[in-house]
Amino acid sequence: MPRSGTTKKRIRQNIKRRLRNRAARGVVRAQVKKFLATLEGGDAAARQAELKSAIRTLDKAAAHGVMHKNAVARRKSRLVAKLKKAGAAPSSAAPAPQA
Repeated sequence: MPRSGTTKKRIRQNIKRRLRNRAARGVVRAQVKKFLATLEGGDAAARQAELKSAIRTLDKAAAHGVMHKNAVARRKSRLVAKLKKAGAAPSSAAPAPQA
């Protein structure tokens, strides 16, 4: 057991932060699952909307320090790749110029 007041406080802080981070990661997981579900059965507009929402949630997690920014970038990249594979290119991507 901790003896000093500062170690007791650190334990309290760590518990609060852990719970907050777990909740935030749960929101991210739920949003990504929602997007993946629309890949199988949704129309193109729904896919775009869910991808945008998932990316926004991931970005918020990175901004608040819940997830590392490179892990978020990797996950966003994989989600966009899945969307492209499903047949709907993201609207933010510009078409490739013809040479």
